[in-house]
Amino acid sequence: MDLLKPLIALLAIVNPIGVVPFFIHFTQSFSREQRRRTIRISAFSAFVVIAVSALAGLKIIEFFGISIASFQVGGGTLLLISALSMLNAQPAESKPSDVSEGDEKVDAGASIAVVPLTIPLLTGPATISTMVIYAERTRHWWELAVLVGYGVVVGLVTFAAFSASGRIARWLGRTGINVMTRLMGLILAALAVEIMADGLTKLFPVLAMRLGT
Repeated sequence: MDLLKPLIALLAIVNPIGVVPFFIHFTQSFSREQRRRTIRISAFSAFVVIAVSALAGLKIIEFFGISIASFQVGGGTLLLISALSMLNAQPAESKPSDVSEGDEKVDAGASIAVVPLTIPLLTGPATISTMVIYAERTRHWWELAVLVGYGVVVGLVTFAAFSASGRIARWLGRTGINVMTRLMGLILAALAVEIMADGLTKLFPVLAMRLGT
């Protein structure tokens, strides 16, 4: 397994810089300590989602009797949809109702570190699908450990991006963040097509035969 592709895919999907405007919006009334706590919880939660998906995601889909090839096609389609959203400068995991849902949770006094910042803005179905697909390709325990380690990398990147949210917003501006989101979306679209093609050739071997001729 190419161990670099999962990290590229994760960074493209999670895209913490693209979520910075949402972080600023949700925490604008927070004190410095509350903001720091939100950053720590969001970064750790992102790691937990990725690690659990890598370690247990495959067993869960096996429990439901879903083949990995079908999951690849479905997960790849989901990644492609996420990529298209990112090409429109929207976070990969965002939904139109996310902002209002987050506002309701803030008004209710609940923490927004996990919902909606971590789930679904940072990590969601596309992230989980990616980890399950790449976990299935591992052949040694250390490869699985590397995938979990990538969760640590994503958590650290998230921590750094949110900690520097004020400077990032000033340096890049809304236009710069949109450009970054579109660039990550383009990378993600290419990875999504590759994953879908791999799943389709497993489901329909005749496709592989025709492509090989």
